[in-house]
Amino acid sequence: MTSKILSDVLDANAKYAENFGEKSELALPPARRFAILTCMDARLDPAKYAGLSEGDAHVIRNAGGRATDDAIRSLVISHKLLGTLEWFVIHHTNCGMELFCDEVISDLLDDSLATAALDPATLKWSNPQHGGGCAAGHFIKWHTIKSQEESVAQDVARIRAHPLVPKNIPIYGYVYDVRTGKLVHVPKATEIGKAI
Repeated sequence: MTSKILSDVLDANAKYAENFGEKSELALPPARRFAILTCMDARLDPAKYAGLSEGDAHVIRNAGGRATDDAIRSLVISHKLLGTLEWFVIHHTNCGMELFCDEVISDLLDDSLATAALDPATLKWSNPQHGGGCAAGHFIKWHTIKSQEESVAQDVARIRAHPLVPKNIPIYGYVYDVRTGKLVHVPKATEIGKAI
């Protein structure tokens, strides 16, 4: 039996493929030669907030838009093999990664693997179901966020300091405002990320 979500995605893809046309001729390297590291939050559409079309830029997404080892791996490949020359680290306001810490998510997973619930009044997480959890969450660094501006600066600093990141790549820091759609500059991060 096919789920409605699967059906909807496949129907949308069929319509998209009907008019694919010249997109099949897009080059492998991004045409505008830059990359964005940003959050996976569904409210963020980098194509819209950065004016991108298919083939323009690399967009690397994870929870919080954090400079994890895997995100840095992708950025290094983006430059070394595909020629990007500038990078953006873009976090956002009202991020879910601000609503918990490592201990909270690890304890929730230890109790149950089912989806947790957030109490909007207290901003505390709880498990509606109990049992079937796993302690493995206690051994993961979740990269939660206390301050967006500070986390952007930390991530830019981590990328800048990585031995595989060339010093001539500028790294810009921004916070996307989910209420206005605007990119708000984080000068401290951009200063850390300036090209040498």
